Amino acid sequence: MPPKKNVLFITLDQMPASILWGPLADHVPTPNIDRLAANGLSFRNHFTVTVPCGPARASLITGLYAMNHRSIRNGTPLARHHATMATEARKSGYEPLLFGYTDTTPDPTDRAAEDPDLSIYEGVAPGFRELVEMRMEAGLEWPAYLKAQGYDFDCSVFEHQLPVAPKGRKPRPSDPAPYAAEHSDTAYLTDRTLQALEVRRKKPWFAHVAYIRPHPPLIAPAPYNTLVDPTALPLADRSAPDHPFMDAWFSAPSQTGLSLGHDGKGRDVSPELEAELRGVYLGLVAEVDHHLGRLLDWLEETGQAERTLVVLTVDHGEMLGEKCMWGKESVFDPAYHVPLILSVPGASPREVEALTESVDVAPTILDWIGRAAPRAMDGQSLLPFAEGTPEGWRDAVMAEADFGHPERPTRIQKHLGLAENEAGVAILREARWKYIHFAGELPPMLFDLEADPGETRDLGCDPAHREQVARLAGKLLDRMMARRDRRLTHHAIGA
Repeated sequence: MPPKKNVLFITLDQMPASILWGPLADHVPTPNIDRLAANGLSFRNHFTVTVPCGPARASLITGLYAMNHRSIRNGTPLARHHATMATEARKSGYEPLLFGYTDTTPDPTDRAAEDPDLSIYEGVAPGFRELVEMRMEAGLEWPAYLKAQGYDFDCSVFEHQLPVAPKGRKPRPSDPAPYAAEHSDTAYLTDRTLQALEVRRKKPWFAHVAYIRPHPPLIAPAPYNTLVDPTALPLADRSAPDHPFMDAWFSAPSQTGLSLGHDGKGRDVSPELEAELRGVYLGLVAEVDHHLGRLLDWLEETGQAERTLVVLTVDHGEMLGEKCMWGKESVFDPAYHVPLILSVPGASPREVEALTESVDVAPTILDWIGRAAPRAMDGQSLLPFAEGTPEGWRDAVMAEADFGHPERPTRIQKHLGLAENEAGVAILREARWKYIHFAGELPPMLFDLEADPGETRDLGCDPAHREQVARLAGKLLDRMMARRDRRLTHHAIGA
């Protein structure tokens, strides 16, 4: 029998769960995400297992922790032997279609050095067929479209990402983009996705739609650039723990691409600029929500909704000024706590409080199409949550990040005097306790999230919490030992 079900796997880029379920939620209209949540499973304690974009998407697509796929930074290749949700779906007769990007650097071991795929990190994950190319840095398709619409700017130098300021003053983040809303990257990607799906609606399909927004540079077309009043927004909490990592993080300017033409640099971002940046960011969220509504409308109007699993999630979060940090290369919850909503046909809507991880997405999608996840995958299907919390579900999530670079030492490395392989971090987060283990002999961090949800008071070196640190360090080590690469360990040939 041919497959009968559809998959619509949607990712946004760089958005914390707090945008939907935190203090900023009341300030941004998201009627279509709310509509999806009202009819689906909302996972309120969902976490990416790594940052930034490339590693996070590698974990989403392979179902593997970073310690197993080892594509640990943008530009680190993903070894070809790893299965992906797409390579596995092909075994069940699906052709996984990619509308957007996966930021997957290809394995170079069977390619010539001159292969153009090795000149950029924004490649396509194995198993996907790229129908719409929307790469952030090396993308050409959307700029070519803008040219065809008559826009007169040089797309090769990101001129199309500069806000248009009134004559006589420098651009500000809230100035409008030089393109109309109907021509934005978000609108274009949605237009192309709907065109492609319309001619495929009579047979099962698998679509991965990867929106760039609300990823910086923070530039929005009118009316989204001023949709959200920045003066009404709560300010970020700038309180931060005292730890060598914080000193290293702020040892050099970072996040200079927040808004082209008017960059903010961490602690130098004034409260006024912070509010303006956050307002434009929320406007981009509202724009994506509008176009998500177009996809959901199409599913309902064509009768596809009743046989389509919709997965809406984010690759990783965004600090948004919390602790004076911007971006996602951090150790704090805003960078890791992300939304996940599943719309499962026939399932009753509910909010799920259990701790879930981004590695669970691939096994969930494979489960939906009737295919068992490969043994090596670290995640578990979330479909059983439609009936309640599965027995024996995990009581902690694990995350990792690598702050080193093999060729260009990072500010973290330079400030702390660390080698490339000494700049990693591993995190174990329970409902109450969060433990952060640093390589390079840095002291650990420990947070009591019940008493200190903002992660401002580090208890890692507090003698009164020595036993808690030891317990969590052991638990983290147990998790890492249990989940080491298991692709072949169940075989015992000749034994």
